[in-house]
Amino acid sequence: MSELLAAPLEMPAFDHEPRPYAGPPRQEVLAMRREYANPALFTLYRDPLMIVEGKMQYLFDETGRRYLDLFAGIVTVSCGHCHPRIVKRVREQMETLQHATTIYLHPGMPELAKKLASKMPEGLDVTYFVNSGSDANDLAITMARLFTGNNDVVAVRNAYHGGSPSAMGLTSHHTWKFPIPQNAGVHHAMCPDPYRAAHAGSPEEAALRAAEDVRETIRYSTPGRIAAFICEPIQGVGGATHGAPNYLREAYGIAREHGGLCIADEVQTGFGRTGAHYWGFQNFGVVPDIVTMAKGIGNGVPLAAVTTTREIAQTLAQRIHFNTFGGNPVSMAAGLAVLETIDEDGLQENARVVGGRFLAGLRELQSRHPLIGDVRGMGLMLGVELVKDRATRAPAREETLQVMEAAREMGVLIGKGGLDGNVLRIKPPMCITAADADFALDVLDRALG
Repeated sequence: MSELLAAPLEMPAFDHEPRPYAGPPRQEVLAMRREYANPALFTLYRDPLMIVEGKMQYLFDETGRRYLDLFAGIVTVSCGHCHPRIVKRVREQMETLQHATTIYLHPGMPELAKKLASKMPEGLDVTYFVNSGSDANDLAITMARLFTGNNDVVAVRNAYHGGSPSAMGLTSHHTWKFPIPQNAGVHHAMCPDPYRAAHAGSPEEAALRAAEDVRETIRYSTPGRIAAFICEPIQGVGGATHGAPNYLREAYGIAREHGGLCIADEVQTGFGRTGAHYWGFQNFGVVPDIVTMAKGIGNGVPLAAVTTTREIAQTLAQRIHFNTFGGNPVSMAAGLAVLETIDEDGLQENARVVGGRFLAGLRELQSRHPLIGDVRGMGLMLGVELVKDRATRAPAREETLQVMEAAREMGVLIGKGGLDGNVLRIKPPMCITAADADFALDVLDRALG
């Protein structure tokens, strides 16, 4: 091992020369940000990193140094930074028509809606475009309440569904919730994560208990009828946690038994990221009533959507509802290019193959590094939970930051998540290669050691 750690690291070769940076110096940018930007905005590293260029799975700072991006703009860059096909389509649309809104016809919006319908289970074929995941989840809850005539919503502990006032109510991390009135009628049921389960037993038993808690939450906290059950197939901000395959089947059945619609939040799990399937919910053998999506659908362009059945969508037509930028021609061009690129570049299969290689490598690291308590996820949506002690599972908060800093020094950028900030979030652009994964595993081995 000492010989491995002493050996020089070499990032995989990449044929791209970044442009010379000619903008304001880094310290000036940092000073302007501190003086003029809202202080709620934070940076990830102790010494803030300045990024001025991106290409596929790599980012470049103002000095031209290259970094392997394992966080993809917080799980947003699905196809790769500045993917040439997407850039070309967006540029062409910008030069033709930048904005018009949906009060006029334009081919982009219905074309993208049709393309999304082709990727969905039968019946989920009507889409409303918005700008962010928070917007999408807000709209999904509104439609569920209108359709069912019920108000109460059951979400899951450890979930993240956005930062708008109502989406903040769905979110279940105190760290993301301001002390202001939020979405009334929202209740949080037990998380099915087997690693942090309150009782001993198999993952399937933990999932069954968590699903039954949905029933108990409805019995004790609602009038007995709900509007919706909303769940991420794999929790993103929560640290790549998910239940055993029986969880969503049981929870969906209970929600529907009590009048509720089932909403799959695919903001991070959608568009092939989990590898084996295009949508995260497909990994668990369920079909939701409403699907929300954002992030990867635009590859960095602000774009989100809500797809549902025509019957459910019709409830929104009883009043005027309008989104100024939803269906924007430039966003639609980006979305169409993203969906085509995922197919044409084989990115879902790449997520399955390279993600499987990455997962196996992380589990091998777990066998040698006691700091790793759990390795989980699917495809290229992976989480590594760090603990001070495997017996107590006490969160290793400071150690997580130290690992991230060490990895950054060696050229790898990783995210973090979990309520205690002790989970390494590995969710790179889906164009990442096997050589990139091996390099990242080498870096993590050194950082953990």
